[in-house]
Order: sequence, then structure tokens, then C-alpha cells
Amino acid sequence: MSDASKPRIWSGASPEEVARDLQPLVDFQEEGLPIEDVEALVEERLLPHLCRYDVPSFHSFFNAFPEEGAAYGARVALEWNQGVTNWQVSPGGAVLEELCCAALCRLFGLEAGAGCTPMYCGTYANQQAIYMALHRKAEMEGFSLPDEGLQGFGDPANLAIVVSTEMHFSVKHAVRMLGLGERSIVTVGVDENRRMDVGQLRDTLARLAGDGAESRNVFCVSATAGTTSTGSVDPLGEIAAACEEHAVWLHADGAYGFGYALVPEWQPLYSGAELADSITWDPHKQFGAPIPSSIIFARRGEDLFRMAIFSSYFNREDSAEPNPGLKSIPSTRPLSALPLATSIRHLGLSGVIERLRKPLVVIRKVYNYLEGHPDIEVLHRPDTGILCFRVVPSGLAKERVGELQQHIYETLLRGGKRSLSISELDGETCLRIVALSPSVTVEAVRETLLQVRRIAESFH
Repeated sequence: MSDASKPRIWSGASPEEVARDLQPLVDFQEEGLPIEDVEALVEERLLPHLCRYDVPSFHSFFNAFPEEGAAYGARVALEWNQGVTNWQVSPGGAVLEELCCAALCRLFGLEAGAGCTPMYCGTYANQQAIYMALHRKAEMEGFSLPDEGLQGFGDPANLAIVVSTEMHFSVKHAVRMLGLGERSIVTVGVDENRRMDVGQLRDTLARLAGDGAESRNVFCVSATAGTTSTGSVDPLGEIAAACEEHAVWLHADGAYGFGYALVPEWQPLYSGAELADSITWDPHKQFGAPIPSSIIFARRGEDLFRMAIFSSYFNREDSAEPNPGLKSIPSTRPLSALPLATSIRHLGLSGVIERLRKPLVVIRKVYNYLEGHPDIEVLHRPDTGILCFRVVPSGLAKERVGELQQHIYETLLRGGKRSLSISELDGETCLRIVALSPSVTVEAVRETLLQVRRIAESFH
């Protein structure tokens, strides 16, 4: 099928053109419009500029249309508009969330006593995990972080969190929000497959724990179970052992990748995840749950109550009913457990696993396909559903390789029929294929790669 006959991913319009189309939607006036006119405005002016995540040629980001069962749960949640942070506001919502969280802990094989709670997004979940790590560190040093704040550490500037060079930027958000500053971040390198280098981690933790000039008070190691750029999964078991030696909290950012731990062939990659003190996961990515749908897991469920703040009118300290809001910051949040529960019940576990497996298999096959092409430089062996590469035509000057990747990315984006994303590895610009939706096929990706080559051929 030619690109001309394929559905558009989006309009391909410029920001100025999009703004011009959308202006009538925000032309607020004294008199209202019939709902039919509002619907017509949205369908005519907005929908063409939204992205079709369900099109097989969309392979650029971590987005998917809601799965059928999830969409049903989302409609109910929207219709009833339940706040679920406490029993009094929504008895059914609060209990469903508690039951769903317990079922998720069992589904992922976490140890007895583990717990979890929904969050708005992976960034907020990572922030909470890092706060919990800091809270536990203060407890180990004999003071209350909520009462004394960072001053209780004596020298807050000496606090450190260790991450790999492939960390998600939300770690920077977290240390900014916690008042630690980015100087608290200590990075270690990655191996040839973009996974955290455990040897470097061990050396770093030993050096920082010493008495030398580089000594730091390390309170957390943040590993990644599916990095944003390449989808690589850090060796969590080995990292957990290093953290245990130094009594350091281990957080695993699995916002993108943790769901793939449910696929039997991929489970060995996640060995040791159950040893992490906390894990982030975003069902609104490959699970097809509606946004927002994020989860933070805690190996010891009681660690979630490090967030607890009680009030006089709800979330009372003497309340015997379930109050999920004690386990996270938001005092109002949607019933995001319902779409997740209805989706899993609708698909069944076999259906969930098959949905997860499809894009992983696609990327492995594309990786094998690209290995034999001299004009394509594959930059890593894919752990999950992401593959980074560069187009390097014969005769192209080295200093123009990055320019070519940018040109390919922008040309595809303007076309509106296909999409890749762009990233940077070791300071070099590269292209990035993301297979997330089960609708993505090997054939669709190969067609995109053919278009990529055609664009490269006309590059001057």
C-alpha cells in the first residue's frame, strides 16, 4: 500500500496552522453553544491535529489508544467522577483500588507484604519513591524528615542519589522539588547494551562510602527497568545486592518497561525486581489504560505510609476504613484502578501477555533485519520494544550524520503518515523506533525504513 492511501497519523500542520484552527474552541462568549455545535467544532478543528496512536506506522512514543475493556472502565469512571482517596468520598472506589493494588502485587510476583498505589504519572511516582528513600534515610539517622526537613542531616549538601547516564529526567525534577539540587546526582556509566554498569556502581558506592574527599551520604540508587531512549533493563538483581551491602534504597524506574516482566520469555531480564524497595510502572503505556494510570510499588507496603498526612475531616488517624489517599500526595485523583481492572478482566492474562509480546517480537525481528544493511548503524541490541539506529550512507561526511538524522525525523513528521522519534546517545543524534501498540507490525516498520532510505538518498 502506498503512503498516499494510508491513514494519516496527524495533519502535519505547522504550530501556527494548528493554533489558527483551534482558536474558535477558546473563543469564550457570553452565550453558549448547543452541544451539537461544540461537537462539530471539536471534530472539525481539533481531531485532525491529534495523533492516531493505533495506526501501524506510529512508532515514535509511549502512547496507545485505550484497550476496549479499559475504555469501558474509563467511561464509568468519567460518568461517576469519583474521588477515591478516602472511604467517605467513594466507598466502592476506595475498596476497588485497594483490591486492585493487592492483585497487581501478586500478578508481578512481589513478595508478601508488598503494596502499591496509583499515581498521576511516572514522573510523580519517581518523585515519591525518592522522597520515601530520603525519609527512610532520615529514620536510619534517628530523626523525622517531616519534622526536621533536610536540616536534620546536618550537611544536606552531602546527600547523594546514584543513577546511570541513561536515567529519566524526572530524577532531576525530584531532586529539585526536594530541595537537594542537581548536585546531589552522581552518575555511573552504562555497558555496551546501555544498561547500568554494575562494576562502576560498586566502585562508586565504595568510593562515596569512604573517608576521602569524595565521600557522600548516599540515600538511593535509581535503576531503570526500560530506559526511555533504548528500552534497556538494568541488571536489577546485581544492583540490589550492591545496594544491600551499603544499606541504600533501590528504586527501579519501570515506567515504560516493567509491564514486560509479565511476558514469560522476557521475565529473566527483570530478575531481582522483587528486591527493589520501590518500582514505578505506567499502565497507560503498553497496557492501553487511559491517561493517567501510573503505579508505585513498595516492597514493604508500609513504606507507602511515609507519605501519610491525617486531617480532622477525612483521612482521620482513628479511621478503620480504607483510605488510599494516605499513600500518596494527591487529595483528589480519578478512579484509575477501574479501567485497569476492567481491561485485565476483559483480555484475561493470556490476552494481556499476547498484547505485550507483539511489539517486543516486532522489534527483535526489525533488529535482525537491519543487521545486514551497511547503510544502517544499529546502536544496541534491544531489550524491549525500542531500537535506536543511525542512517549512514556511503560517502556522507561524518560531521553531517547528525544533520541527516534530524532531516529524516522532520521530513517524516511533516508528512503526517509515518513517525519515528529522535534521541541522542553518547552525544550523537540518532533515530528511534518505538513499538508499543499491538497494531505495529514488522511490515509497517520496514515500510517506514524504506521511506527513511528514500529521504536519505535525496539529502544534500
